[in-house]
Amino acid sequence: MTAAPNLPAGKALTDIAGFDDVLGGGLTRERVYLIEGSPGTGKTTLALQFLLAGARNGETGLYITLGETAEELRAGSASHGWALDAIDVFELVPPESLLDAEQQQSLLYSSDLELGETTRLIFDQVERVQPTRVVLDSLSEIRLLAQGSLRFRRQILALKHYFARHGTTVLLLDDLTAEAQDRTLHSIAHGVVRLEELAPEYGAERRRLRITKYRGTKYRGGYHDFTIATGGVTVFPRLIAAEHHHGFARTLTDTGAAELDTLLGGGLERGSSTLLVGPSGSGKTLLALSVAVAAMKRGEKAAVYVFDEELGLLLDRAAGLGFDLAAYRDQSLLLLEPIDAAELSPGEFAHKVCAHVERDGVRTVLLDSLNGYQAAMPQEQFLILHMHELLTYLNRQGVVTLLTMAQHGFIGEMKTPVDLTYLSDTVILLRYFEAEGRVRRALSVVKKRAGAHEDTIREFRITPGGFEIGAPLEQFHGVMQGVPVYTGGQGNLFGNDPA
Repeated sequence: MTAAPNLPAGKALTDIAGFDDVLGGGLTRERVYLIEGSPGTGKTTLALQFLLAGARNGETGLYITLGETAEELRAGSASHGWALDAIDVFELVPPESLLDAEQQQSLLYSSDLELGETTRLIFDQVERVQPTRVVLDSLSEIRLLAQGSLRFRRQILALKHYFARHGTTVLLLDDLTAEAQDRTLHSIAHGVVRLEELAPEYGAERRRLRITKYRGTKYRGGYHDFTIATGGVTVFPRLIAAEHHHGFARTLTDTGAAELDTLLGGGLERGSSTLLVGPSGSGKTLLALSVAVAAMKRGEKAAVYVFDEELGLLLDRAAGLGFDLAAYRDQSLLLLEPIDAAELSPGEFAHKVCAHVERDGVRTVLLDSLNGYQAAMPQEQFLILHMHELLTYLNRQGVVTLLTMAQHGFIGEMKTPVDLTYLSDTVILLRYFEAEGRVRRALSVVKKRAGAHEDTIREFRITPGGFEIGAPLEQFHGVMQGVPVYTGGQGNLFGNDPA
């Protein structure tokens, strides 16, 4: 058979968002692929999208179902808004004469058919339809009929050679009912895609896939998060920062506060990340927002991802400090998004950030906070690796990245839930301290890779107009121990007037 016109040579695209990228450009034509996963992981949905993509390109598709009825298949497709009119759906059932009287009103189980009869029905349907793409769902039924690993392997090999002679690209679906050590299908298939569903202790289920085999093709390795929603499967390829390069000038950007710029040695560099770390309520979000607002005042776009705070409360709190975030959002200068770590996978979040940077031209990114982001990760070491790729990507795009992290504790010894200071180009430390009978705030820049910075500790306070940074507190000790003590006089401190 000849391929449909205007198709990429040797590749059958799935048109599944992100999946063709993971596959290195699609599926090599006229080969057999295994899609394996437990029930509910999305095999049928992925297979239908594969056939529908072929139909849009003028290819003939055939869906052979042994376990699910054609009616059930069409109902599931309708839930995604798909019509299967362009696909030939073949429900593999035996002739009525093979059923006894008691079975006439019941569904047929695959064990009622002989393996040879099943294979003959498949071949007859392929000869009739002459498809370019075929889905066989599922192999567990054929495995039961074979009643043995050797016979099952020979049957699958026979199917493989038959489809190869007809120039067909085939997806074999398997629900992993075989023994764990049985790799019969893996050795036969040209490529193997494994779908998994994870059930966290709290929150919605999460899905991921991995290409475990793909002969002759350079594919994107590792696990890739994916979702199933109305409209089908969406895959979020694992972010590899080394693949993304973007030329930009490493200029300094002002933070909107002259005193903070002085502390930072002139401002923040484009293509750098800044971590603001301190106890809850110490002013991390305010300082980060002030930098984002300064960028928007220059006409640049900013994205703020809020993990820990209700969006309306943040808008009201920012407005009380003179930051009209709603106005910037209305001007399309601000992308303000609440993130539910219990519902959003890390891969999906990274994809969202990358899309905003590349598609919308965002130049400043704020993640508030990493504590909420950590909740989305299964283990601490994965958070560090994931953040390394994301921060490296953002740095190579010339983005100014701001991260906030709340330390455990309020007054006294502070503990950081996960150490990301080595990943950050700049680290700003915030602390409470007591002086003159009042609880006050202090900040200092403890690290900056790109140039010199002031090493003093300064008091700062939050005011209705934003924040103020005072003079260096020269007679100050105990900051690193988490119990700052000021031994100087009132002259270097703010007065009691909060305004």
